[in-house]
Amino acid sequence: MAALVFTLANFGIEWNLRNRETDRLACTEQRRVEEEQRRIEAEKQSARRTRIEIERDIAFLNFLVDSSDENRLKLRQMLEILQIYQDEI
Repeated sequence: MAALVFTLANFGIEWNLRNRETDRLACTEQRRVEEEQRRIEAEKQSARRTRIEIERDIAFLNFLVDSSDENRLKLRQMLEILQIYQDEI
């Protein structure tokens, strides 16, 4: 009888340890996925920021080379985009 109780207790302990390990692994995987999602989002933000900066530089240089109304309008539109972007961050 004592052996049966010992076996059942040991089984319960092993079961608990396996469940805890499974939970730990699931949590570790969840953290890894969340970190990957944050990294991807940061890369997207960086790419967006770089694209906006390049568009800004091109609009400004075009305006410096030729200060026509068309280039003035493009520069003004770029400034509006920059303002929207600044408001988002």
